[in-house]
Amino acid sequence: MAALRRADPALEEAARALGRTPAQAFRAITLPLLRPAVSAGALLAALYTLSDFGVVSLMRFDALTRAVFLQYRGAFDREPAAVLGLVLVALTVLVLLAEQRARSREPVVPGASGRVAAPAPLGRWRAPALAYCATLSGLGGVLPIGVLLGWLVRRPPDLDGLGAAALNSLSVAVAAAVLATFAALPVALLATRYRVPWTRVLERAGYLANALPGIVIALALVFFAARHAPVVYGTLGLLVLAYLIRFFPQALAGVGAALARSDPRLEEASRGLGRGPARTLATVTAPLVAPGLLAGALLVLLSTLKELPATLLLRPIGFDTLATEVWTATSVARYSQAALPALALCIVATPAVWLLVVRGGRELDELGS
Repeated sequence: MAALRRADPALEEAARALGRTPAQAFRAITLPLLRPAVSAGALLAALYTLSDFGVVSLMRFDALTRAVFLQYRGAFDREPAAVLGLVLVALTVLVLLAEQRARSREPVVPGASGRVAAPAPLGRWRAPALAYCATLSGLGGVLPIGVLLGWLVRRPPDLDGLGAAALNSLSVAVAAAVLATFAALPVALLATRYRVPWTRVLERAGYLANALPGIVIALALVFFAARHAPVVYGTLGLLVLAYLIRFFPQALAGVGAALARSDPRLEEASRGLGRGPARTLATVTAPLVAPGLLAGALLVLLSTLKELPATLLLRPIGFDTLATEVWTATSVARYSQAALPALALCIVATPAVWLLVVRGGRELDELGS
């Protein structure tokens, strides 16, 4: 979507004016413009699939994330879990290398002109197109919510502990979002305002955690805390640290995209009028990048709300979240009991999703790029 919004419609119009059909213009012009974005989207989908734990655990599918968790929980010797985690990291690195090699072969395309393409009438394809989009929307939203509501109607669940789990989910998610956003701000400032080799290396290093599955990060923190820092083992601080490491790249992307769009001459003018660096940051830079800060923080908050493997491995005793409530109920086939925390998770996440869609559209386009 972001690539289509940035594409210059004059290229397609020129192809049509030279006698190309719509299908030929799409193959020759539009598809090459979309290939880098399609490659990036496929990479995100592949990385998320490699790191996913909830779906494979519920489906009893022997993916590496589930094998790592079962090995960690079921064996006295936890070193095999670390070995499986390294295998998972190796697969992730292979996916990254393959995507980088494919992207290096992509052609260089011109940037956007800022003009929006005119809508094209679909004619007889209007009904199939609407049916296709409606089917995807139904499978992605209507069907899951309908099934959960059906379970609630068939067998009302027990409400005990739901409020505490929702409060726990929100508290750690807000803490992770705030910490990740503030931690990303100085890195983004260095990377965008001082473009030298070592700042570029620092920025790229900040994105490395985005390629690491959550269960690998949690397992590393478990081993480190158990052997070298037992005082923090099983504490809420260690759990929030795992969230910070796992979702720092999302906050960095939001802040970095906003800083890249802001004009540094405004900051220079503020400094020239006598304001110090701290005051300029608070009164000029922060308002300019506020939408990016919001988008990055909301992405971290949403990701933290549904993060499962890190929560299961690092949460303090008795600390339940909505995600762990769903996992606990479904692990023993109590689906009606899992319906209410699952719906509560959707309700809690709805305001953040609305803010991202309505208020953070530009920032999401930058993240997609």
